Amino acid sequence: MNRTAPQPTGTDPAPRTATGWTPLVVLATAQFLVVLSASIVNVALPRIRAGLELSDTAQAWTVNAYVLAFGALLLAGGRAGDVYGLRRVFLTGVGLFAASSLGAALAPTATTLIVSRAVQGVGAALLAPTALALVLTLHPGGRARGTALGVWGAVSGAGGAAGVLLGGVLTSLYGWRAVFVVMVPLALAVLVATWRLVGADRPRGGSLDLPGAVTVTAGLVALTYGLSGPWVIAVAGLVLLGVFVVLQRRAPEPLLPARMKVVALPGVLMALLGAVWLGLFYFLPLYQQRVLGYTPLEAGLTQLPLAIVISLASWATGRLSGRAVLPAGLAVLAVGLAWLSRTPADGSFPVDLLGPTLLIGAGLGVAFVRLTALSSAGVAASDNGLAGGLVNATRQIGGAVGLSFLTLLPSIGSAFLACAALTLVISLLSALPARSTRKA
Repeated sequence: MNRTAPQPTGTDPAPRTATGWTPLVVLATAQFLVVLSASIVNVALPRIRAGLELSDTAQAWTVNAYVLAFGALLLAGGRAGDVYGLRRVFLTGVGLFAASSLGAALAPTATTLIVSRAVQGVGAALLAPTALALVLTLHPGGRARGTALGVWGAVSGAGGAAGVLLGGVLTSLYGWRAVFVVMVPLALAVLVATWRLVGADRPRGGSLDLPGAVTVTAGLVALTYGLSGPWVIAVAGLVLLGVFVVLQRRAPEPLLPARMKVVALPGVLMALLGAVWLGLFYFLPLYQQRVLGYTPLEAGLTQLPLAIVISLASWATGRLSGRAVLPAGLAVLAVGLAWLSRTPADGSFPVDLLGPTLLIGAGLGVAFVRLTALSSAGVAASDNGLAGGLVNATRQIGGAVGLSFLTLLPSIGSAFLACAALTLVISLLSALPARSTRKA
C-alpha cells in the first residue's frame, strides 16, 4: 500500500493516505450514514410508536433528539478536528455513532431510544465535518476536487431518498429495529477502513473556544426547539446566539473567526436549501402514505428514481464549471416542487410522482454539489474542519428551522409550493456578486 511522505512541521496538514479513490469512498460512506440516519426513521415512526407505546411528544423527540444534537454541535465538531486532528475526531465520531445505533436498536423504552438518538447526533456532529475536511485536504483543488465533491453531493443528496427507501423495506420485512441495526456494521466497517487507509494528520494545535462552543450550541438548540414549542425558549436561543457573537469578537482563538466571512453567502444559501431538502423528505412520505395510501414498502420503492437521479446529477455536476450551472439547477428544482404541489388525492405514480421527482432529483444534485464547492472556496487548509462544520450546520439548522414553519402551512401541497418559492429565492441570491461565488 503506497503512502505519501509525512508533511514537515509548519505546513498545512495532509493525511498520509492510500492512493486512489478508495479513501473517498470510505469517507463518503460515513457521510451517507449521517444523512441516512436522519431520514430512515421517518417511515418507521408508526411502527416505533406502536412497539414502544410512544406518546406524541416521545415520537417527535425520536427525530428531534438526533437533529438538535447533530445540528447544534457541528461547528464545535468541525473546529475540534482542526485543533486536535481530523482523523482522530472523525474516528471518535464514528465510534459513538456505531455504539448509539446499537443502543437504539436494542432500546427497551422510549427514554433509551431518545437518549441513543441524541448520542447518535453527537457522533454525527463529530464525523460529518471532519469527513468533509479530510476530503478537501486529500483533494486540494482542480478537477479532482470537483469529482470528489460530485461524489460527496451524490451521497448527501441521495441519502435522504435512500433513507425512505431502505426504511420502508427494512420496516416491512424485519420491523423497526432493523433501521438502526443496519447502520452498526456499516459504521464499524468505516471505522476499520479509515484506520487502515487514512493516515493521521498533524493537528493545528491551539485550543478550542469552549465559551463560544457552549453558547452557540445552547443557542441553536434553544432556537430550534423553541420554534416548535414555547416561543420564550426561541427568544432565549436568539439571546445566546447574540452572546456568542460578542464572545467571538473578544476571543483570542474564536470558534468562528472573521476570515470565514468569505463563505457567508454560500452558508445562507445552504441553510435555505436545507429547509427545502428536509421539507421534501418530510412531506413526500406523508403524501404517499396518508393521501395515496401507500405502504411503507411502496413509499420507499417509489423513492428509488429520485435517489438515482440525485446521484447521477451530482456526479455530472462535479465535472461542470460556470456560474450558470447553479441557477439552472435551482430552476429545475423549483419546477419539480411546483409540479409536486398539486398533490391530487387520486394521484398515480407515473403521472403525479415520477415526473416531478425526476426534476427534483436533478435540481437537488446540482444544488448540493455547487453549494458545497462554494462553501469551501477560498478557505485555508487549516480551516477545512470548520468549513465542513459550517456546510453541515447551515443545512441542518436551516432545515430544522424551515420545517418548523412549513408544518404550520394548511396542507402538504402548500408546503411543496412554499419549497418551490424558497428555491427561487435561493436562485436569485446565488446571482449576487460575492468573492466566494466568483471563484466557483
